[in-house]
Amino acid sequence: MTAPLRRRLPFGIRSTLPAALIALATALTAAPAHADPCVDIAKQLAGQIDGLKVNFSAANITYLTHPAAKELSLGCRGKDYSIELYAKTDRKMKPEFFNLVGSATALIFTVPKDDAVTGTSRCLKRMGILRGNTITMRYRRLNLECTRNRTDASITVRRGNNE
Repeated sequence: MTAPLRRRLPFGIRSTLPAALIALATALTAAPAHADPCVDIAKQLAGQIDGLKVNFSAANITYLTHPAAKELSLGCRGKDYSIELYAKTDRKMKPEFFNLVGSATALIFTVPKDDAVTGTSRCLKRMGILRGNTITMRYRRLNLECTRNRTDASITVRRGNNE
């Protein structure tokens, strides 16, 4: 006798296979588009820090505004870093600026707020006649770079790609 050329699937598999394929197709077509993680972090910051607003995003940088800072931005995925916070203010810094940068650093990099405020204020306060106008330091696995000129002072807080 000759064997059948086509094998029949059992009844249970025959009935569930099309349903599974349809469910898979609808799941793949109905998947929402993923937002930029920088924008998500910026929205979290705006929700948790008073006076902080999200302006716009361009080229992996999300620009923010706050009354205590002249410039404020959040950068994601550069060549040497995974995430970066940049803040700029007048040369004579106010306590509100220290609090803003410390709070934002704590929320972005998930470090305790006291440690973030200590590290950022230590970097900003080290600039002067004895140490110069550019300070680079490392604190709690964060790279801090503080610079100043005649009118402005700025801080860049970043965490490397390999950390």
